[in-house]
Amino acid sequence: MRQILIVLLTITLNNLSGQELFVVTDPASNVPTGSLSVRLSNSLFKEVYEDGYNYHLMPEVTYGITKNLMVRTSVFLSDRSNSLYAEGANIFSKYRFYSSDDLHSHFRMAAFARYSFNRADIHQEQIEIMGHNSGYETGLVITQLIKKVAISSSVSFEKALDNKPDYEFPNTQSNTATNYTLSVGKLMYPKKYTNFKQTNINLMLEFVGQTLNENGKTYIDVVPSIQFIFNSQARIDVGYRRELYSNMLRTAPNGIYLNFEYTFFNI
Repeated sequence: MRQILIVLLTITLNNLSGQELFVVTDPASNVPTGSLSVRLSNSLFKEVYEDGYNYHLMPEVTYGITKNLMVRTSVFLSDRSNSLYAEGANIFSKYRFYSSDDLHSHFRMAAFARYSFNRADIHQEQIEIMGHNSGYETGLVITQLIKKVAISSSVSFEKALDNKPDYEFPNTQSNTATNYTLSVGKLMYPKKYTNFKQTNINLMLEFVGQTLNENGKTYIDVVPSIQFIFNSQARIDVGYRRELYSNMLRTAPNGIYLNFEYTFFNI
């Protein structure tokens, strides 16, 4: 009986949370307590002002400290210098402070913060501490899941610092920004769960935007993606990011994501 209950619980959790594992945004949910998630994020974006593409590799490790608190560390590598170069690293923490759960739905709220250091050159007005700028970010995220559809939204404050030791942040640019996101995910397969080893297929649509606080310059991107979850532990994301609107300098706004993730439970 105990094994049957565990299987049923696992199936229920998959049904509730699979479609909110977004590709470029974080929901208000956390990784399970005592679990370690290892992720390899790849992005390939087309350069606007020169020929070629910009490749970023970001290994990440996430650990669930409690059901409400998780931490993550990331490393940034890029080929902008014509060879794979370690540009910086990041630490991220998220605390879920409100949760209302039902059998086929839940509503959650969380606060998050991250700090990054980066030694790459500063080459655009867009502030992005996940791979381009040194700095910090803090914000709030809310997530609503009803049956097979998850909707998540966030707002955050981001501040860019000097990329030490060689690159000061330009005093002609805004060094703070307001970020906002809206993400929707839907479980497409399976139509009905029979065991926890079934492959999940989720479709995602995410909108990501930023407004620079000092001058009001803004961009808005859209990211459609497809996601596969195998055996409730392994995950593959394939997404495409496209600029919808921008009046700020961005060197490579359009490109693709390919992410691989595996979670070790109860380590």
